[in-house]
Amino acid sequence: MTTAVTGTGGTAAAETAAAPVLVASDLDRTLIYSAASLGLTGPDAAAPRLLCVEVYEHRPLSYVTETAAELLARLARAAVFVPATTRTREQYGRVRLPGPAPEFAICANGGHLLVDGVSDPVWRAAVAERLAAGCAPLAEVRARLLATADPAWLLKERTAEDLFAYLVVDRERLPGGWVAELTEWAGERGWTVSLQGRKIYAVPRPLTKSAAMREVARRTGAQLTLAAGDSLLDADLLLAADRGWRPGHGELADGDWNAPGVTALAERGVAAGEEILRRMVTVAEDRMGAGDVRTAV
Repeated sequence: MTTAVTGTGGTAAAETAAAPVLVASDLDRTLIYSAASLGLTGPDAAAPRLLCVEVYEHRPLSYVTETAAELLARLARAAVFVPATTRTREQYGRVRLPGPAPEFAICANGGHLLVDGVSDPVWRAAVAERLAAGCAPLAEVRARLLATADPAWLLKERTAEDLFAYLVVDRERLPGGWVAELTEWAGERGWTVSLQGRKIYAVPRPLTKSAAMREVARRTGAQLTLAAGDSLLDADLLLAADRGWRPGHGELADGDWNAPGVTALAERGVAAGEEILRRMVTVAEDRMGAGDVRTAV
């Protein structure tokens, strides 16, 4: 990425060019939304216009509002925008966000750092070393999941990138104490459990989005970091950023999770995604200053 500064913006613009704003954001239920998670509660005639940003098996799957799409494009001009997702690389590859393709992307909850769409092998090796030293192996955790999950409510069981495991469950049939029991068991072995919609994730504690965000900040020289997320797996990302936002829905909101520097928004559903982007754009453009700063990827 190269940055050019023109005009009479002076020192503030020059500093922005040297030290860009870095924005690392979760995707699902933070910036992009499935039809089931849109949270449209008003009259149909007043619903926002939507743009499809993901197709799966020939069907539209994820959306943003048209206003959010415009804000994303503005954000890409004012900051280094980094999608930070628990999705695998294949799942992330289905998403087509407005604006230029991000130079950096964080996939598999920090297990892969993509640079121009390609996983950085040095980063992947460092992650493997941390996991080997800091937590129980994936095979042990997966065996526990399969041994304790009941076929009456278990719909699917998957591993992702040989890094973590997750279940797709029938929430109505899921026993109330099962997740808590798994959380305690996994915690003793260095793993984190997160319940997001119909999915239960078991993720190694050393596998974090925040570590990957810090690496991108190091490579780009960013001095201001912004973040957003809705789930327990996003908490470390929000804590690591200078400023963060969480929507009024999701795992963090349900637990009334708060932290210094993190704004808890009232908006829910796709409206929250739009508001998160609006606030990020405001901060990034204010930081960019009065100079004419243009970023080319």
